[in-house]
Amino acid sequence: MKFSDPVTLQGKHASLVPLTMAHHDGLCAAVRDGELWKLWYTSIPSPTTMAKEIERRLGLQQLGSMNPFCILDANSNPIGMTTYMNIDQENRRLEIGSTWYRKSVQRTAINTECKLMLLRYAFTRLDCIAVEFRTHFFNHQSRRGIERLGAKLDGILRSHQINRHPDAKESIRDTCVYSILVSEFPSVDAHLSFQLQI
Repeated sequence: MKFSDPVTLQGKHASLVPLTMAHHDGLCAAVRDGELWKLWYTSIPSPTTMAKEIERRLGLQQLGSMNPFCILDANSNPIGMTTYMNIDQENRRLEIGSTWYRKSVQRTAINTECKLMLLRYAFTRLDCIAVEFRTHFFNHQSRRGIERLGAKLDGILRSHQINRHPDAKESIRDTCVYSILVSEFPSVDAHLSFQLQI
């Protein structure tokens, strides 16, 4: 089994399905909720760049370095995107990232459930030894969300990337790197499962 092989993960609040170009219009509607592409500290496609972003993710899947998902709500409407990325199958590691949700579903059970589904599949089916999360130093909402999952901060890559946001000046990104190890996952699983029952 390749880490980049398409898979569907079904939850109570949402499902993760293989990304296709058929999701384009729904994702354009989702990203308009909150005009997410205007956030300077992250990179989220706009309605005009959505097709290009879907093509990019599918291209990386063909190369074996990404497994892209469309996030659907309980009514099968697209509400965001996420991926397994920076896949290193030889060392049984990957990153969960390039994730965004329409504003109206942020800070709901959906993100917790999606992360739990992705973590369970990575550790129990793909036999990963570690799963990473990375985010901008100034993306405090994302950092709090990652920390609530139970991931630990491995370190900060200073001057890691140059951000070229179309609506802002070029800036240097410091990247916070978090991870969950396979030995830590049973506790993380119990913690997230408990949160979803509250």
